[in-house]
Amino acid sequence: MVKAGRLIDGRGGPPVSPVMLRIEGDRILDVGPSLAVPPGARVVDLGSATLLPGLIDLHTHLTDRFGVHWEQALTTTTPPEAALWGARNARDTLQAGFTTCRDMGPSWPYVDVALRDAIAQGAVPGPRLLVAGNYVSSTGGAGDARQFSIYVDVPIVRNLADGPEEITRAVRTNFKNGADFIKILATGAVLSKGIPPGQQQYSDAEILAAVIEANRWGRPVAAHAHGAQGIKAAIKAGVRTVDHGSYLDDEAVVLLQRSGRKTFYVPTLYTSDAILGAEGAPIPASEVERERQIRDVQFVGFRRALAAGIPIGFGTDSSVIPHGKNAHEMVLRVGLGESPMAAIVSATSLNAEILGWSDRVSSVEKGKLADLIAVSGDPLKDITEMERVRFVMKDGVVYKDELSGACP
Repeated sequence: MVKAGRLIDGRGGPPVSPVMLRIEGDRILDVGPSLAVPPGARVVDLGSATLLPGLIDLHTHLTDRFGVHWEQALTTTTPPEAALWGARNARDTLQAGFTTCRDMGPSWPYVDVALRDAIAQGAVPGPRLLVAGNYVSSTGGAGDARQFSIYVDVPIVRNLADGPEEITRAVRTNFKNGADFIKILATGAVLSKGIPPGQQQYSDAEILAAVIEANRWGRPVAAHAHGAQGIKAAIKAGVRTVDHGSYLDDEAVVLLQRSGRKTFYVPTLYTSDAILGAEGAPIPASEVERERQIRDVQFVGFRRALAAGIPIGFGTDSSVIPHGKNAHEMVLRVGLGESPMAAIVSATSLNAEILGWSDRVSSVEKGKLADLIAVSGDPLKDITEMERVRFVMKDGVVYKDELSGACP
Protein backbone atom coordinates (compact mmCIF):
# COMPACT_ATOMS: atom_id res chain seq x y z
CA MET A 1 0.00 0.00 0.00
CA VAL A 2 1.11 3.56 -0.75
CA LYS A 3 -0.48 6.66 0.80
CA ALA A 4 0.09 10.27 -0.24
CA GLY A 5 -1.48 13.66 0.23
CA ARG A 6 -2.17 14.26 -3.45
CA LEU A 7 -2.23 12.36 -6.76
CA ILE A 8 -1.58 13.69 -10.26
CA ASP A 9 -2.45 10.58 -12.25
CA GLY A 10 -0.79 11.54 -15.55
CA ARG A 11 -3.98 11.78 -17.61
CA GLY A 12 -4.50 15.54 -17.23
CA GLY A 13 -7.45 15.55 -14.83
CA PRO A 14 -7.58 17.47 -11.54
CA PRO A 15 -5.46 16.15 -8.67
CA VAL A 16 -7.01 13.73 -6.19
CA SER A 17 -6.46 14.34 -2.49
CA PRO A 18 -5.75 12.22 -0.49
CA VAL A 19 -4.92 8.98 -2.25
CA MET A 20 -4.15 5.35 -1.46
CA LEU A 21 -2.89 2.66 -3.80
CA ARG A 22 -2.95 -1.08 -3.39
CA ILE A 23 -0.01 -2.72 -5.15
CA GLU A 24 0.65 -6.40 -5.61
CA GLY A 25 3.80 -7.55 -7.37
CA ASP A 26 4.48 -5.15 -10.22
CA ARG A 27 0.86 -3.96 -10.68
CA ILE A 28 -1.53 -1.40 -9.26
CA LEU A 29 -4.61 -3.29 -8.04
CA ASP A 30 -6.69 -0.39 -6.76
CA VAL A 31 -6.66 3.41 -6.40
CA GLY A 32 -8.87 5.54 -4.18
CA PRO A 33 -9.03 8.20 -1.49
CA SER A 34 -9.22 5.49 1.18
CA LEU A 35 -8.68 1.76 0.86
CA ALA A 36 -8.83 -1.09 3.34
CA VAL A 37 -5.39 -2.32 4.33
CA PRO A 38 -5.13 -6.12 3.99
CA PRO A 39 -3.68 -7.97 6.99
CA GLY A 40 0.09 -8.02 6.89
CA ALA A 41 0.33 -5.45 4.11
CA ARG A 42 3.22 -2.99 4.19
CA VAL A 43 2.08 0.64 4.12
CA VAL A 44 4.41 3.27 2.64
CA ASP A 45 3.12 6.58 3.98
CA LEU A 46 4.46 9.51 1.93
CA GLY A 47 2.67 12.11 4.08
CA SER A 48 1.60 15.26 2.25
CA ALA A 49 3.69 14.51 -0.85
CA THR A 50 2.38 14.57 -4.42
CA LEU A 51 2.32 11.17 -6.09
CA LEU A 52 2.73 10.89 -9.87
CA PRO A 53 3.34 8.15 -12.43
CA GLY A 54 6.92 7.35 -13.40
CA LEU A 55 8.20 9.68 -16.09
CA ILE A 56 9.23 8.84 -19.68
CA ASP A 57 12.08 10.46 -21.63
CA LEU A 58 11.89 9.78 -25.37
CA HIS A 59 15.37 11.02 -26.21
CA THR A 60 18.33 9.81 -24.15
CA HIS A 61 21.86 8.54 -24.78
CA LEU A 62 22.46 6.67 -21.54
CA THR A 63 25.67 4.92 -22.58
CA ASP A 64 27.34 8.22 -23.47
CA ARG A 65 29.23 9.94 -20.68
CA PHE A 66 28.26 13.54 -19.99
CA GLY A 67 31.25 15.77 -20.58
CA VAL A 68 32.75 13.61 -23.35
CA HIS A 69 32.14 14.67 -26.96
CA TRP A 70 31.15 11.72 -29.17
CA GLU A 71 34.21 12.16 -31.37
CA GLN A 72 36.43 12.05 -28.28
CA ALA A 73 34.60 8.92 -27.14
CA LEU A 74 35.29 7.12 -30.42
CA THR A 75 39.01 7.93 -30.36
CA THR A 76 39.86 7.64 -26.66
CA THR A 77 37.36 5.25 -25.01
CA THR A 78 36.04 1.70 -25.42
CA PRO A 79 32.64 -0.04 -25.57
CA PRO A 80 33.17 -1.57 -22.08
CA GLU A 81 33.66 1.93 -20.67
CA ALA A 82 30.41 2.99 -22.31
CA ALA A 83 28.62 0.03 -20.75
CA LEU A 84 29.88 0.86 -17.27
CA TRP A 85 29.01 4.52 -17.57
CA GLY A 86 25.67 3.50 -19.02
CA ALA A 87 24.91 1.57 -15.82
CA ARG A 88 25.71 4.64 -13.76
CA ASN A 89 23.71 6.96 -16.01
CA ALA A 90 20.75 4.59 -15.97
CA ARG A 91 20.76 4.58 -12.16
CA ASP A 92 20.94 8.40 -12.02
CA THR A 93 18.08 8.68 -14.51
CA LEU A 94 15.91 6.26 -12.53
CA GLN A 95 16.67 8.14 -9.31
CA ALA A 96 15.44 11.31 -11.02
CA GLY A 97 12.05 9.69 -11.56
CA PHE A 98 12.34 8.45 -15.14
CA THR A 99 11.20 4.84 -15.12
CA THR A 100 11.02 4.41 -18.91
CA CYS A 101 13.33 5.82 -21.58
CA ARG A 102 13.89 5.57 -25.28
CA ASP A 103 17.61 5.47 -26.03
CA MET A 104 18.44 7.13 -29.33
CA GLY A 105 21.69 5.40 -30.24
CA PRO A 106 25.09 5.20 -28.54
CA SER A 107 28.47 6.34 -29.77
CA TRP A 108 29.59 2.68 -29.61
CA PRO A 109 26.96 0.64 -31.48
CA TYR A 110 24.68 -1.77 -29.61
CA VAL A 111 26.00 -1.04 -26.13
CA ASP A 112 22.49 0.25 -25.43
CA VAL A 113 21.11 -3.20 -26.30
CA ALA A 114 23.30 -4.74 -23.60
CA LEU A 115 22.26 -2.06 -21.10
CA ARG A 116 18.57 -2.61 -21.85
CA ASP A 117 18.94 -6.33 -21.29
CA ALA A 118 20.99 -5.92 -18.10
CA ILE A 119 18.30 -3.67 -16.63
CA ALA A 120 15.50 -6.02 -17.69
CA GLN A 121 17.33 -8.97 -16.11
CA GLY A 122 17.88 -7.10 -12.83
CA ALA A 123 21.67 -6.88 -13.10
CA VAL A 124 21.67 -3.08 -12.75
CA PRO A 125 18.97 -0.56 -11.77
CA GLY A 126 17.62 1.73 -14.44
CA PRO A 127 14.61 2.69 -16.52
CA ARG A 128 13.06 0.09 -18.81
CA LEU A 129 14.50 0.87 -22.21
CA LEU A 130 13.62 0.89 -25.87
CA VAL A 131 16.83 1.21 -27.85
CA ALA A 132 17.96 2.23 -31.35
CA GLY A 133 21.13 0.12 -31.29
CA ASN A 134 22.93 2.15 -33.94
CA TYR A 135 21.66 5.29 -35.63
CA VAL A 136 21.45 5.48 -39.41
CA SER A 137 23.14 8.43 -41.13
CA SER A 138 24.53 9.43 -44.51
CA THR A 139 28.08 9.96 -45.74
CA GLY A 140 29.11 13.42 -44.62
CA GLY A 141 26.01 13.71 -42.50
CA ALA A 142 25.43 14.01 -38.78
CA GLY A 143 27.57 11.69 -36.71
CA ASP A 144 29.72 10.48 -39.61
CA ALA A 145 32.59 8.83 -37.71
CA ARG A 146 34.88 9.23 -40.70
CA GLN A 147 35.23 13.00 -40.42
CA PHE A 148 38.26 13.09 -38.13
CA SER A 149 40.90 12.82 -40.85
CA ILE A 150 41.12 10.88 -44.09
CA TYR A 151 43.84 8.84 -42.34
CA VAL A 152 41.73 7.98 -39.24
CA ASP A 153 38.97 5.39 -39.24
CA VAL A 154 36.73 3.83 -36.59
CA PRO A 155 35.75 0.65 -38.43
CA ILE A 156 33.49 -0.73 -35.69
CA VAL A 157 31.11 2.22 -36.21
CA ARG A 158 29.17 1.16 -39.30
CA ASN A 159 26.29 3.59 -39.16
CA LEU A 160 26.48 5.10 -42.67
CA ALA A 161 24.00 4.15 -45.37
CA ASP A 162 23.42 5.91 -48.69
CA GLY A 163 20.46 5.25 -50.96
CA PRO A 164 17.29 3.26 -50.24
CA GLU A 165 18.95 -0.15 -50.63
CA GLU A 166 21.73 0.56 -48.12
CA ILE A 167 19.23 2.10 -45.71
CA THR A 168 17.01 -0.97 -45.94
CA ARG A 169 20.04 -3.13 -45.15
CA ALA A 170 20.98 -0.88 -42.19
CA VAL A 171 17.46 -1.16 -40.76
CA ARG A 172 17.57 -4.94 -41.02
CA THR A 173 21.02 -5.06 -39.46
CA ASN A 174 19.94 -2.96 -36.50
CA PHE A 175 16.93 -5.17 -35.83
CA LYS A 176 19.07 -8.27 -36.23
CA ASN A 177 21.40 -6.92 -33.54
CA GLY A 178 18.64 -6.16 -31.04
CA ALA A 179 17.26 -2.69 -31.77
CA ASP A 180 13.65 -1.93 -30.83
CA PHE A 181 13.20 0.94 -33.29
CA ILE A 182 15.18 2.87 -35.90
CA LYS A 183 16.75 6.28 -35.51
CA ILE A 184 17.44 7.98 -38.81
CA LEU A 185 19.20 11.33 -39.14
CA ALA A 186 17.09 13.26 -41.63
CA THR A 187 19.08 16.50 -41.28
CA GLY A 188 22.46 17.68 -40.13
CA ALA A 189 23.20 18.06 -36.44
CA VAL A 190 24.50 20.71 -34.06
CA LEU A 191 27.21 18.59 -32.45
CA SER A 192 28.74 17.29 -35.65
CA LYS A 193 30.68 18.34 -38.69
CA GLY A 194 29.28 17.94 -42.16
CA ILE A 195 25.99 19.21 -43.52
CA PRO A 196 24.42 21.96 -41.34
CA PRO A 197 21.52 21.13 -39.00
CA GLY A 198 19.08 23.21 -41.03
CA GLN A 199 19.68 21.14 -44.16
CA GLN A 200 17.97 17.91 -45.15
CA GLN A 201 20.67 15.24 -45.52
CA TYR A 202 18.55 12.25 -46.52
CA SER A 203 16.31 12.45 -49.59
CA ASP A 204 12.58 11.89 -49.25
CA ALA A 205 13.01 8.45 -50.85
CA GLU A 206 15.75 7.48 -48.39
CA ILE A 207 13.68 8.46 -45.35
CA LEU A 208 10.69 6.59 -46.76
CA ALA A 209 12.83 3.48 -47.27
CA ALA A 210 13.66 3.40 -43.56
CA VAL A 211 10.00 3.74 -42.59
CA ILE A 212 8.82 1.09 -45.04
CA GLU A 213 11.35 -1.47 -43.83
CA ALA A 214 10.88 -0.70 -40.12
CA ASN A 215 7.10 -0.92 -40.50
CA ARG A 216 7.55 -4.27 -42.25
CA TRP A 217 9.05 -5.44 -38.95
CA GLY A 218 6.17 -3.84 -37.06
CA ARG A 219 8.43 -1.19 -35.57
CA PRO A 220 8.68 2.62 -35.71
CA VAL A 221 11.22 5.18 -36.89
CA ALA A 222 12.38 8.22 -34.94
CA ALA A 223 13.81 11.00 -37.08
CA HIS A 224 16.49 13.39 -35.88
CA ALA A 225 15.36 16.49 -37.76
CA HIS A 226 16.28 20.13 -37.22
CA GLY A 227 15.61 21.77 -40.60
CA ALA A 228 12.11 22.49 -41.86
CA GLN A 229 12.41 20.49 -45.09
CA GLY A 230 13.78 17.48 -43.26
CA ILE A 231 11.01 17.73 -40.67
CA LYS A 232 8.34 17.77 -43.36
CA ALA A 233 9.92 14.95 -45.34
CA ALA A 234 10.00 12.83 -42.17
CA ILE A 235 6.35 13.53 -41.36
CA LYS A 236 5.28 12.71 -44.92
CA ALA A 237 7.26 9.45 -44.77
CA GLY A 238 5.37 8.42 -41.62
CA VAL A 239 8.01 8.49 -38.89
CA ARG A 240 6.71 8.13 -35.35
CA THR A 241 8.59 11.11 -33.91
CA VAL A 242 10.35 14.19 -35.20
CA ASP A 243 13.06 14.76 -32.60
CA HIS A 244 14.48 18.25 -31.98
CA GLY A 245 12.23 19.80 -34.65
CA SER A 246 14.09 23.09 -34.35
CA TYR A 247 12.86 24.78 -37.54
CA LEU A 248 9.25 23.63 -37.09
CA ASP A 249 7.20 25.92 -39.34
CA ASP A 250 3.48 26.43 -39.97
CA GLU A 251 3.39 23.90 -42.80
CA ALA A 252 5.03 21.27 -40.59
CA VAL A 253 2.47 21.94 -37.85
CA VAL A 254 -0.36 21.38 -40.34
CA LEU A 255 1.25 18.12 -41.47
CA LEU A 256 1.48 16.96 -37.85
CA GLN A 257 -2.17 17.83 -37.31
CA ARG A 258 -3.17 15.93 -40.46
CA SER A 259 -1.15 12.87 -39.41
CA GLY A 260 -3.90 12.02 -36.94
CA ARG A 261 -1.48 11.37 -34.06
CA LYS A 262 0.63 9.11 -36.24
CA THR A 263 3.65 11.43 -35.98
CA PHE A 264 4.67 13.52 -32.96
CA TYR A 265 7.01 16.45 -32.35
CA VAL A 266 9.59 15.89 -29.58
CA PRO A 267 11.67 19.02 -28.84
CA THR A 268 14.88 19.01 -26.78
CA LEU A 269 15.28 22.56 -25.49
CA TYR A 270 17.62 22.22 -22.50
CA THR A 271 20.43 21.25 -24.87
CA SER A 272 20.89 24.90 -25.84
CA ASP A 273 21.76 25.92 -22.29
CA ALA A 274 24.08 22.94 -21.91
CA ILE A 275 25.98 23.66 -25.13
CA LEU A 276 26.15 27.44 -24.92
CA GLY A 277 26.85 27.37 -21.18
CA ALA A 278 29.71 24.90 -21.65
CA GLU A 279 28.14 22.59 -19.06
CA GLY A 280 29.49 19.50 -20.77
CA ALA A 281 32.38 18.48 -22.96
CA PRO A 282 34.76 20.88 -24.63
CA ILE A 283 32.78 21.50 -27.80
CA PRO A 284 34.36 22.66 -31.08
CA ALA A 285 33.76 26.36 -31.69
CA SER A 286 32.03 25.61 -34.99
CA GLU A 287 29.46 23.46 -33.21
CA VAL A 288 28.87 26.04 -30.48
CA GLU A 289 28.19 28.52 -33.28
CA ARG A 290 25.69 26.12 -34.83
CA GLU A 291 23.81 26.03 -31.54
CA ARG A 292 23.95 29.81 -31.18
CA GLN A 293 22.29 30.16 -34.58
CA ILE A 294 19.57 27.63 -33.84
CA ARG A 295 18.67 28.42 -30.20
CA ASP A 296 16.06 31.12 -30.68
CA VAL A 297 14.61 29.27 -33.66
CA GLN A 298 14.00 26.25 -31.43
CA PHE A 299 12.04 28.34 -28.96
CA VAL A 300 9.95 29.91 -31.73
CA GLY A 301 9.12 26.46 -33.07
CA PHE A 302 8.08 25.25 -29.63
CA ARG A 303 5.81 28.25 -29.10
CA ARG A 304 4.33 27.66 -32.57
CA ALA A 305 3.47 24.09 -31.58
CA LEU A 306 1.94 25.30 -28.31
CA ALA A 307 -0.20 27.87 -30.07
CA ALA A 308 -1.45 25.24 -32.50
CA GLY A 309 -2.39 22.88 -29.68
CA ILE A 310 -0.60 19.88 -31.15
CA PRO A 311 0.61 17.15 -28.77
CA ILE A 312 4.25 17.65 -27.79
CA GLY A 313 6.29 14.68 -26.64
CA PHE A 314 8.94 14.92 -23.94
CA GLY A 315 12.64 14.34 -24.60
CA THR A 316 15.91 15.76 -23.30
CA ASP A 317 18.91 14.48 -25.30
CA SER A 318 20.87 13.42 -22.26
CA SER A 319 24.00 13.09 -22.41
CA VAL A 320 24.15 16.51 -24.06
CA ILE A 321 22.50 17.56 -20.82
CA PRO A 322 23.56 15.98 -17.52
CA HIS A 323 22.07 12.57 -16.82
CA GLY A 324 19.57 12.83 -13.98
CA LYS A 325 18.75 16.47 -14.76
CA ASN A 326 16.09 15.49 -17.29
CA ALA A 327 13.22 17.25 -15.49
CA HIS A 328 14.80 20.65 -16.11
CA GLU A 329 13.35 20.34 -19.62
CA MET A 330 9.92 20.74 -17.98
CA VAL A 331 11.03 23.93 -16.26
CA LEU A 332 12.17 25.43 -19.56
CA ARG A 333 8.99 24.44 -21.32
CA VAL A 334 6.78 25.96 -18.64
CA GLY A 335 8.90 29.12 -18.86
CA LEU A 336 8.06 29.24 -22.57
CA GLY A 337 4.31 29.10 -21.92
CA GLU A 338 3.36 25.45 -21.45
CA SER A 339 1.16 24.70 -18.44
CA PRO A 340 2.69 22.56 -15.68
CA MET A 341 -0.04 19.95 -16.18
CA ALA A 342 0.65 19.75 -19.92
CA ALA A 343 4.37 19.30 -19.25
CA ILE A 344 3.61 16.43 -16.83
CA VAL A 345 1.16 14.79 -19.24
CA SER A 346 3.78 15.07 -21.98
CA ALA A 347 6.27 13.08 -19.91
CA THR A 348 3.68 10.53 -18.81
CA SER A 349 0.55 9.46 -20.69
CA LEU A 350 1.36 11.22 -23.97
CA ASN A 351 4.80 9.65 -24.15
CA ALA A 352 3.26 6.28 -23.34
CA GLU A 353 0.91 6.75 -26.30
CA ILE A 354 3.85 7.59 -28.55
CA LEU A 355 5.63 4.41 -27.47
CA GLY A 356 2.49 2.32 -27.89
CA TRP A 357 2.59 1.49 -24.19
CA SER A 358 -0.57 3.23 -22.96
CA ASP A 359 -1.82 -0.11 -21.65
CA ARG A 360 1.05 -0.52 -19.22
CA VAL A 361 2.81 2.69 -18.04
CA SER A 362 2.60 6.35 -17.10
CA SER A 363 -0.81 6.76 -15.58
CA VAL A 364 -1.84 5.78 -12.08
CA GLU A 365 -4.81 3.44 -12.52
CA LYS A 366 -5.86 -0.14 -11.97
CA GLY A 367 -3.94 -2.70 -13.93
CA LYS A 368 -0.97 -0.48 -14.84
CA LEU A 369 2.59 -1.23 -13.85
CA ALA A 370 3.45 0.15 -10.42
CA ASP A 371 5.76 2.93 -11.61
CA LEU A 372 5.37 5.79 -9.14
CA ILE A 373 7.29 8.88 -8.10
CA ALA A 374 6.66 11.52 -5.47
CA VAL A 375 7.74 15.09 -4.79
CA SER A 376 7.32 17.06 -1.58
CA GLY A 377 5.34 19.99 -2.93
CA ASP A 378 2.79 20.70 -5.65
CA PRO A 379 4.36 20.73 -9.14
CA LEU A 380 1.28 22.43 -10.56
CA LYS A 381 2.22 25.47 -8.48
CA ASP A 382 5.99 25.08 -8.79
CA ILE A 383 7.18 22.93 -11.68
CA THR A 384 10.72 22.89 -10.26
CA GLU A 385 9.41 20.32 -7.77
CA MET A 386 9.86 17.81 -10.61
CA GLU A 387 13.61 18.36 -10.34
CA ARG A 388 13.51 17.15 -6.73
CA VAL A 389 11.98 13.68 -6.91
CA ARG A 390 12.12 12.07 -3.48
CA PHE A 391 10.43 8.72 -4.02
CA VAL A 392 10.79 6.28 -6.93
CA MET A 393 9.07 2.94 -7.46
CA LYS A 394 9.43 0.89 -10.64
CA ASP A 395 7.58 -2.39 -11.19
CA GLY A 396 6.50 -2.29 -7.55
CA VAL A 397 10.08 -2.08 -6.25
CA VAL A 398 11.17 1.01 -4.29
CA TYR A 399 14.45 2.44 -5.54
CA LYS A 400 14.39 5.73 -3.64
CA ASP A 401 12.53 6.81 -0.52
CA GLU A 402 13.31 10.09 1.24
CA LEU A 403 9.76 10.59 2.46
CA SER A 404 8.38 7.65 4.44
CA GLY A 405 11.34 7.05 6.73
CA ALA A 406 11.49 3.40 5.68
CA CYS A 407 14.51 1.89 3.97
CA PRO A 408 13.88 0.96 0.31
